[in-house]
Parts: sequence; C-alpha cells; structure tokens
Amino acid sequence: MTARRPYKRPMQGWWCKNPYFVEYVIHEATACFVAAYALVLLSGLLCLVQGEAAWNLWLAVLRSPWSIVAHGVMLLAMCYHSYTWFKIMPKTLPPVVVGGKRLSAGAITGGGLLAAMIASALVIGLAWGVLQ
Repeated sequence: MTARRPYKRPMQGWWCKNPYFVEYVIHEATACFVAAYALVLLSGLLCLVQGEAAWNLWLAVLRSPWSIVAHGVMLLAMCYHSYTWFKIMPKTLPPVVVGGKRLSAGAITGGGLLAAMIASALVIGLAWGVLQ
C-alpha cells in the first residue's frame, strides 16, 4: 500500500482573484440582508397577531437608534442587491425583441430598475396613505 495522497486544489480565497467572483460573492452576501429584513417584517406580523402591547413593543424596538442604523445598512445592501440583480438580468433572459430589434442590455437593466423604483414608490405611497 502506497502513501500517495491525492492532490487537493487550494480553495482559500479563490474568489478574491477574479473581480467577477468578488462581485458575485458580494451580491450573494447581500441576500442575507434581504432575508434579515424579511425576518424583521415577519416578527412585526407575529407581534401584530399577538396584540396591541406586542405591536407597540415592536414599534418601540424599531425606533431605537441601533434599529435605525441596522435599517440603513439593510437598505443599502438591498439597493446594491437590486442593482446587481437587474444588472445580471440581460444575461439570464432570452433575447428580447421590440419592433424587430434586439433590446440592449442597458435598456433591460434600466427598465428593471425603473420598474423597481416605481413599485417601491407605490408601496411607500400606499403605506404613507394608510398611516395618515
């Protein structure tokens, strides 16, 4: 029996050597912030079901300085995540043809970002109208 050991490719920091993979890893890491904010909203929904006292406590927690800073960080991460997601979209969609011409990647990305901004403005407007 020989003492041969199989070759193991070094894996530490492989993604740091290629800017494409750095952007990919950052994009995927920001998805954790999206999941964290979903948990914040889910906890608010659970507090709403538990009654007025739990709801008011949840609102008080959201008004704390640490929560405001955390929400700012999550907002930045989600904006970056949205931007990179729409930047990837032209590569994942089948060719979009409008008027016999293929739509450019910039138009697809810009259209997606514009749609996201309009949808966000509508949700903010609805929430603002409900709260007034």
